[in-house]
Amino acid sequence: MSLPTAPVVAGSLIAGYLVARETKVRSLGGVVLAAGGAVAGREWSRRVGPVGTAALTAVYLGAFGASHPLAKKIGAWPAVLAAAGVSGATAWVVSDRRAEPAD
Repeated sequence: MSLPTAPVVAGSLIAGYLVARETKVRSLGGVVLAAGGAVAGREWSRRVGPVGTAALTAVYLGAFGASHPLAKKIGAWPAVLAAAGVSGATAWVVSDRRAEPAD
């Protein structure tokens, strides 16, 4: 069974932000981010191999990192949603659309 990774990475960026904001414990948000990355990474590895997995991981973590300075310019929620959108769209283009259709 194939798991779509676009909602996993987008959702984990949004959920990680929410967890960090609501608990005031940034590391808990990081746990959510890491869990989403691990789940998606396993699927990416199976679908697109090590080079594709490394590229998608770089986009995921890069979007997370870029959201911080972007938040100072456009606000926290718009920055989080932009990071989630970029990560999710990239995951779909590179990995998810190649996945075998569900039965």
